[in-house]
Amino acid sequence: MKRSIVALLVLSLVIPMAFAQGGAEQTAASTEKPVSLKFTSVSVTGDSHTVAMTAFADKVKELSNGSVTCKVYSDGTLFSSENEFDAIMKGDADIAYISFPTLATQKGLEWCSMFASGYFWSSYDHMTSTLNGDIGKTKVFPIIEEKTNVIPLSCFYLGARVVNTRAKRIDSYADMKGLLLRMPNSATWLHLGEALGANPTPLSFSELYTALQTGAIDGQDNPLPTDVSAKFYEVTKYVAITNHVVDCILPCINKDTWNKLSDAQKKAVNDAMEYARTVNDKARIDEESKDIKTLKEKGLTVTHPDLTEFKKNVTAYYTNHPEQTSAWNMDLYNQIQANAK
Repeated sequence: MKRSIVALLVLSLVIPMAFAQGGAEQTAASTEKPVSLKFTSVSVTGDSHTVAMTAFADKVKELSNGSVTCKVYSDGTLFSSENEFDAIMKGDADIAYISFPTLATQKGLEWCSMFASGYFWSSYDHMTSTLNGDIGKTKVFPIIEEKTNVIPLSCFYLGARVVNTRAKRIDSYADMKGLLLRMPNSATWLHLGEALGANPTPLSFSELYTALQTGAIDGQDNPLPTDVSAKFYEVTKYVAITNHVVDCILPCINKDTWNKLSDAQKKAVNDAMEYARTVNDKARIDEESKDIKTLKEKGLTVTHPDLTEFKKNVTAYYTNHPEQTSAWNMDLYNQIQANAK
């Protein structure tokens, strides 16, 4: 009888304490100031980068107990590829995918152009282990944060870029001569087009399908998954597997937005973005392995030029144009190349 009374007394003390602790946790979560983020991209519906945006939005809401929500705007519905960097710098958008060539247009970041130069990365593993590893976190991302009003949160895989043409088959580097090749509108991309032996033509991604359709350009370069998701197979006939850039993109957050977040919210954002990276990268790699078959089924002819020849000529272009490489961080360049596999 005494034991029963003692047990009841213990329970009468423990249960209220448990409720009090749970209530305190709920109160702590509810006192986080709610934040709503805007994530903008020109990636099209169905593309892995668009899927990753939604994955991030769902995960950050979960990890933050609802204190951080995110609205996703894909397909260039908010900003074009030319305007989204200005938008995130000004805080008109909170998160956007930003490329190294775009960052290279900023004072003090000219060296970032080397990351998108031809055949800089040897493989996906080389790229992601570098930029999502110690080098990225200590020697790349902090400098970007210092020189701009954005903070890189991760590095996502875009894919190995290939040449996709309307009417001209590319079997060799020589076949690139005279080709009106669409490139994004920045010096880094235009130099890459020249390095490939083509006549680079700056054009917004949102205008690319129509330009191919009408013949305003002869071709474009993008990773295979982008070629498929954007349905470029409807307006082109050939794809040359040149793999001239193992491409990547940085999801960046506006610095003022970041500074308004609590430590717990920042952790939720970082963890959610890492989750989104795994979603994107896995999907991207899986897509690449299937896309050649898909493009062939759509009627395109796929060629495999000699990559040794391409790399030799592209490398020679940069060697012969030192004005384009003078801003590169050669110590970092050599360190990264030494890690190539």
